[in-house]
Amino acid sequence: MLFFPNAKINIGLNIVSKREDGYHNLETIFYPIGWKDVLEIIPSSTPGFKCTGITVEGGENLCEKALKLLKADYDIPDVFIHLHKNIPTGSGLGGGSSDAAFTLMGLNQQFNLGISNEELKGYALRLGADCPFFIDNVPSFASGVGEELIPVNIDLKGHHLVVVKADVFVSTSEAFSGVTPKPSDFSLVDEIQKPLSDWRLKNDFEDSIFEHHPKLLAIKNTLTEAGAIYTSMSGSGSSIYGLFSSKPPLSFNDEAVFYQQL
Repeated sequence: MLFFPNAKINIGLNIVSKREDGYHNLETIFYPIGWKDVLEIIPSSTPGFKCTGITVEGGENLCEKALKLLKADYDIPDVFIHLHKNIPTGSGLGGGSSDAAFTLMGLNQQFNLGISNEELKGYALRLGADCPFFIDNVPSFASGVGEELIPVNIDLKGHHLVVVKADVFVSTSEAFSGVTPKPSDFSLVDEIQKPLSDWRLKNDFEDSIFEHHPKLLAIKNTLTEAGAIYTSMSGSGSSIYGLFSSKPPLSFNDEAVFYQQL
């Protein structure tokens, strides 16, 4: 069976406090977008995993880890998993997390395991903090480390989305090292009910990351100059997106670019 794991963007991202376990509490809006990988799960007497498309670092893939999690609790036949990557890695778009979540959902569907969405979210959380989001895959306010999810109403219909993935790598440790956690001054959920032009939403990672990676700031400025109503970095980078009222006449030479009319 074929499945199509999709990416997400972060609309606003506040790092509100550091936890005793060393992680950080955050607040953000996860919004699903149409940039997708292709995931194929095939019953096979020669089980294995293959990844094509964009190069992914070595080691066990999250799809393989998802399969192992369910195999420990359910009688699943041997399968061969083929993942074709389109969503750039290290982009702040959640591609790997989506692949893992869709593997869980795909196995559940293909082999009639009868696992509820809430149970799938429990498995997904063991694979990554933002993996549970992709189970329901609807715009959501996320808190905690990203696993506490509340669906939200946000109307972006008719807007045009441009996502630019720069050839820049930002490690998670680098991103968090430049942020001083602090509570937000306003509610993200209330803010997204306003017109885009009135949004005060900001990604807390941007200031320090833009200082060390000026190319990302340059991309954001290009989107703004092209007429974006709202621009932001997604996650901890290194993708920058813009929301426009109409399709912008933009061209980027060296970056991966995704366009979608919402």
